[in-house]
Amino acid sequence: MTYVQEVLDQAIKRNPGEAEFHQALREVLESLEPVLEKRPDLKEAGILERIVEPERQILFRVPWVDDQGKVRVNRGFRVEYNSAIGPYKGGLRFHPSVYLGIIKFLGFEQIFKNSLTGLPIGGGKGGSDFDPKGKSEGEIMRFCQSFITELYRYLGADTDVPAGDIGVGGREVGYMFGQYKRITNKYEGVLTGKGLTYGGSLGRTEATGYGLVYFMEEALKAVDKSFSGATVVVSGSGNVAIYATQKATQLGGKVVAMSDSNGYIYDKDGINLDTVRQLKEVERKRLKDYVSIHPSAEYHEGCAGIWTIPCAIALPCATQNELDGEAAEILVKNGCYAVGEGANMPSTPEAVDVFLQHKIIYGPGKAANAGGVAVSALEMSQNSMRYSWTFEEVDAKLKNIMVNIYHNASKAAQEFGFAGNLVAGANIAGFLKVAEAMKAQGTV
Repeated sequence: MTYVQEVLDQAIKRNPGEAEFHQALREVLESLEPVLEKRPDLKEAGILERIVEPERQILFRVPWVDDQGKVRVNRGFRVEYNSAIGPYKGGLRFHPSVYLGIIKFLGFEQIFKNSLTGLPIGGGKGGSDFDPKGKSEGEIMRFCQSFITELYRYLGADTDVPAGDIGVGGREVGYMFGQYKRITNKYEGVLTGKGLTYGGSLGRTEATGYGLVYFMEEALKAVDKSFSGATVVVSGSGNVAIYATQKATQLGGKVVAMSDSNGYIYDKDGINLDTVRQLKEVERKRLKDYVSIHPSAEYHEGCAGIWTIPCAIALPCATQNELDGEAAEILVKNGCYAVGEGANMPSTPEAVDVFLQHKIIYGPGKAANAGGVAVSALEMSQNSMRYSWTFEEVDAKLKNIMVNIYHNASKAAQEFGFAGNLVAGANIAGFLKVAEAMKAQGTV
């Protein structure tokens, strides 16, 4: 048994029943075998044993009162995973599926994603099993205030800076920032994704979706392809999906399908993004209402069928493990030559194997969707300077970061015998920066 396999087995044994976390551990560690062979000093320093173990795991209760005056209790989580290259940085997810294993999976991925940006930010993640859907504004505010009243003691602009994720948008960030400020009497950049009137950054809303397309455009350019003239399928209809669709369209692509948790729409003439935004961002309706406005479009119940639509480029932007091996085979059979992950780990291991076997241009989430956290870090910089950049300045910095991530991942893959494999390349490039910092800082 190899050293890497021993560390992996021990980590899985220590964290039973956490399937998503185990999947993330395998995906990263198995690509590090050649690195550890070349770098025995990292083994001697116990880097792998330390990097798989979070520096701190915080689990707490979140009591709040609903509109009927009934006391409700949810669980809150924050995993401060690794601070070797900067303060912990990663979003907060409010969703009924949240438990410690999902937060650890997301936090572990965040270490390498944040490292890839080239910016000084460590890895962390948090959230709660609270479901904002169906809750009133007052209930959401009271929950957010209770959540941050416990978590605030672990946060700080130079310690841990959360952001949004699924179920946590500008509204929730605002409520948490206000309560943090009230408790601490400090006005500091302790949360990112803030509103523009109180320290937010232009371009943050668009960042993950735009960054995904910038990354994929650079990867396509390497094989003389581009979004121009390509048919594109985007899963999801949230923030990432909407802005990935917008940027892909601006670059000449035609997005023909999008989805939500109930089903998907197919519009052979190209998705009308204004309609999608009106339905999802303004009216908070389901995508099935799209066809009443555009009768030539089709709506299908169930999300999985979206991958049966022929396309050149697929951008899964909904949630983890939404694209399985069977769906991957269908995509390849229908002529898909590029897949870029806007969501975190949306492709199952079987799907990833299919993409790599068929030499599909495959942009893994930790590299391709790093644009969001990159602009969050730029928001932190602006807060520290008490200064704001223009949208064009932020967008230019974002594009430069995403182009560099692609080239660094591609170069690392080539150097360690994984030419063309951006999964391994992203893991290795992200790992090496953190590993060097951990080694330099001693056994901590």
